[in-house]
Amino acid sequence: ALLAGLIRAGRPARELVVSEKVPERADYLAQTYAVRVAPMAEAVENAAFVIVAVKPADAESVVVAIATAASRAESDAVEQVLVSVVAGVTAAFYEAHLPAGYPVIRVMPNAPALVGAGITALARGRFATSAQLSEAAELFSGVGGVLTVAEAQIDAVTAVSGSGPAYFFLFLEALIDAAVASGLSRAVATELAVQTMAGSVAMLLERTESGGASATGRPDTTAAELRAMVTSPGGTTAAGLRELERGGVRAAVAAAVDAAKTRSEQLGITSE
Repeated sequence: ALLAGLIRAGRPARELVVSEKVPERADYLAQTYAVRVAPMAEAVENAAFVIVAVKPADAESVVVAIATAASRAESDAVEQVLVSVVAGVTAAFYEAHLPAGYPVIRVMPNAPALVGAGITALARGRFATSAQLSEAAELFSGVGGVLTVAEAQIDAVTAVSGSGPAYFFLFLEALIDAAVASGLSRAVATELAVQTMAGSVAMLLERTESGGASATGRPDTTAAELRAMVTSPGGTTAAGLRELERGGVRAAVAAAVDAAKTRSEQLGITSE
């Protein structure tokens, strides 16, 4: 997703180098994106940004190899920045294994990055500068929106935007099944449900970005305000919302986010 986004945003493929331990995957990336694939030491040695995208269990072996390559780099080379998209691995962990003062930035993108509609949260470690954070943000802007948070909030970000697409897909799945049970064909039910969600999100985004005003003259930007706008007193929407509230939808969502955040914390690898 990031490779596609970077190239789509205009970054030349010749500036990108991939290190991938699975040969079949390496061949696929090279052929699909016309990027160079190289051993990790070679890929890291001359890189301005080293993006680590592995499973948490592989983080330690990867950072050791990066540290070895970084120590061989010329002293007058551009200062490298490590950018980690690995869930649960703290900046302090990387900093403890890398040469002293090595800049680290943690990021948490999400699945819609695959279609250029993701949202990425960035958090910098102790040694990363504001300028380096801005450059990293520019890299990820190729796959969607970006924002900056404190590293302590990354687990919560993971629970909301990282896991969030699955929550929406589950709700859509349930809505489609309910529509079929009400007599619609699955094709019609799917088109109605998917476009309704897309349109609803577009309404919220349009108001958030433009600061659109409601009939009362107040900015109409929150999900709660939009829900109220489409809910007539005593109408069909009110009846449906009453059942969702009775079913505990708010409590279920809160519990889901809390469970995902807790799991992200459990996966964590610190400097200790």
